[in-house]
Amino acid sequence: MDIAPPDAAWLDAECRRLLDFGHHVVHPLGGAAWLDDDGRPDLARPVHTWITSRTVHVFGLGALLGVDGCADIAAAALDGLRTTLRDAEHGGWFTAVDATGSPVGTAKSCYDHAFVVLAGSTAVVAGLPGADDLLGEALDVLDQHFWDGSTGLVIDEWDRAWTTPAPYRGLNAAMHSVEAMLAAGDATGDHRWHERAGRVAAYVVGLAAAHDARLPEHFGPDWTPDLELNRDRPNDPFKPYGATIGHGLEWSRLLLHVEASLADRAPGGLLDTSGALFDRAVADGWDVDGAPGFVYTTDWDGTPVVRQRMHWVAAEGIAAAAALHRRTGEERYAQLYATWWRHVVEHVRDTERGSWHHELDPANQPQASVWPGKPDLYHAVQATLLPRLPLAPGLARAMALSAPGAAPA
Repeated sequence: MDIAPPDAAWLDAECRRLLDFGHHVVHPLGGAAWLDDDGRPDLARPVHTWITSRTVHVFGLGALLGVDGCADIAAAALDGLRTTLRDAEHGGWFTAVDATGSPVGTAKSCYDHAFVVLAGSTAVVAGLPGADDLLGEALDVLDQHFWDGSTGLVIDEWDRAWTTPAPYRGLNAAMHSVEAMLAAGDATGDHRWHERAGRVAAYVVGLAAAHDARLPEHFGPDWTPDLELNRDRPNDPFKPYGATIGHGLEWSRLLLHVEASLADRAPGGLLDTSGALFDRAVADGWDVDGAPGFVYTTDWDGTPVVRQRMHWVAAEGIAAAAALHRRTGEERYAQLYATWWRHVVEHVRDTERGSWHHELDPANQPQASVWPGKPDLYHAVQATLLPRLPLAPGLARAMALSAPGAAPA
């Protein structure tokens, strides 16, 4: 039976409902707070650069939609990136700061810095004060310390003073660097960033072909896959063992954005790989263990390892299905898009306390073994916007050019 997908008016209302949930997100220290299940700041937790950057991005998009109050929230979070979270001594951004404003740890993470670039790019398009300077600085750091021109990939982590890189390399940081570089190219008009995103995407094409579309996440310094990393703690929130279903879906979408951004300069194989990653994620992850929903991770044979349902995986499935439907016109993607929205509405969307449940157990009941609270709005908000916009330019620039249009039929 065909399932009707939500229309553009419903998606717009859901986007605004999500933004309203986060209207208390600004932290007293500067930056953005981790939100609890009711949208209250959890001040016992540090101020994180990734959450603050995502807050700038999400509420910058809200400002471009014309939602009251969003520009002020985005500007306040942006100010936290310019002050509280910035390392004035060595440059770049701390991973987090504690209640006294002291850094939590000393490592400089590509994952965090990619989100600072995304935040700065959206802030520039939204016209937020100080955005140009922030984006310029963030791109300089990305260029000087994280971009590795010899491999066409990124270095994952440095010490605070930028003297020694960590040996670990990770596909998650590379993935969010692609997202950030596409946004930066759109915001600045410097297509060098689009080209660099294309180099990373070309690597993923080869990686997917070599591993039956189950993407390794963890690597040594020479980018040799480490398929056994964290087998003993498989539900690590940032470095889980095995293949991560949501990242297969997220890469599926991002490859299409790269293709659309580079046009005839795009590397080969992006569309085919996008479809292969999508199909593998669906076959391994969707509705495979007795209840609807995506499992979190699988082993290298496709057997589920962590069976919790993460809200962000459903959001990325929705966005990937919409992107593939837009690119190919194939009806099966539209049907999966509608099916996964129904799953979100029935199980993930929290109509009592707001936002989406960030984690469900294998029976689709809320739990918090990996993600306590509802830390931020990034994946859910994007799921309401990406289906209504073209594959290129990216979200912020596309929204600045025109109001989001209709969802896939």
